[in-house]
Amino acid sequence: MNLYKHRVALGFVCLVLAVAVTFGICFFALARTAAESMRLTIVIDAGHGGVDGGVVGTQTGTKESDINLALARELRLEFEDAGFTVVMTRPTEAGLYGVATTGYKRRDMQRRAEIIRENAPAAVISVHQNFFSQASRRGAQVFFREEIPQSKTLACSIQTALNGMPECVKRSEALAGDYFVLNCADVPAVIVECGFLSNPEDEALLITAEYRRKLAKTIAAGTIAFLSSPANGDK
Repeated sequence: MNLYKHRVALGFVCLVLAVAVTFGICFFALARTAAESMRLTIVIDAGHGGVDGGVVGTQTGTKESDINLALARELRLEFEDAGFTVVMTRPTEAGLYGVATTGYKRRDMQRRAEIIRENAPAAVISVHQNFFSQASRRGAQVFFREEIPQSKTLACSIQTALNGMPECVKRSEALAGDYFVLNCADVPAVIVECGFLSNPEDEALLITAEYRRKLAKTIAAGTIAFLSSPANGDK
């Protein structure tokens, strides 16, 4: 069964679930059964890792790579609990480059690309944190590859979900971006910049497990909404 048929089936399941909830039937259990029957795979990419810590929080010195991994693990739980197969490019604190010699960043990114291609996922979610020279900038923003229309649709679905969070102080729009992890496979892929570690308010939220769980639930909800739409099937 191709991805389009999977998504048509998911769309039908969503209609069934809407009726089921009305009668008190557990939405979560039915969503899990539907996802398991279609064996959809999600690749979650925790950005940076190892000697590449990414940006650093201005207040606590927390490394981006640590927050990315913690959030990616929460995302894995959300998708697995919903019945999806989940593959993490970076499941530990280590990078994917082997030995930290010259060219380690290129080797790290190439390995991430290989993992994505090997698994032919329904979607790729790369988790990152932002940084800006002006500390007032804050909030989550999603990036997509412009050449893949479904990536934009996925990005907009996740961005809409993030904009609806109570902690959202400024609604953002999903933006096109030219990034390696988005360009390495012709599948719907996004980078989710979950907040600014240059902003004290964002940093204070991102270092808490409670907020990371909330972010994971929101990102997963936006992704599943995308996968549930038959309009996003293969043409």
